[in-house]
Amino acid sequence: MNLIEQLGKENGKKTVPSVRVGDTVRVHYLIKEGDKERVQPFAGTVIALRGRGIARNVLVRRLVQGEGVERIFPLHSPRVKEIEVMRRGDVRRAKLYFLRDRVGKKTRVDELLGERARRFDQAGEVNAAADLSGAPSVDKTDPQPVQV
Repeated sequence: MNLIEQLGKENGKKTVPSVRVGDTVRVHYLIKEGDKERVQPFAGTVIALRGRGIARNVLVRRLVQGEGVERIFPLHSPRVKEIEVMRRGDVRRAKLYFLRDRVGKKTRVDELLGERARRFDQAGEVNAAADLSGAPSVDKTDPQPVQV
């Protein structure tokens, strides 16, 4: 294990939310105003995931008064208090940069429902644990069948 992986294991969060591209999420972010701190939610669609291990980032986009706003949130940052997945997106791309050119209802992403959503949730939990431990992750595009 190299030094960066070791530092990531020591300093990273123990549980990382299973977030995928296309998901609609609410990120609870700690902001500082003067000498006060408060948690402000930022809700939007995940359009990209970057990095790995402790350097993992999530790019979230939302529309505010007709203008697109994007923010990059480091998953292991102490300022990110919680990432809440509101709905799972059914997408076929790794990056959703094409949503930047769209306005209104065209920015909608289909929702992932039923058995496929449960499979992706379980695969995401395995991948989040593997991301911290350095073990190989499970392929997210073709999840394993679930025993019921």
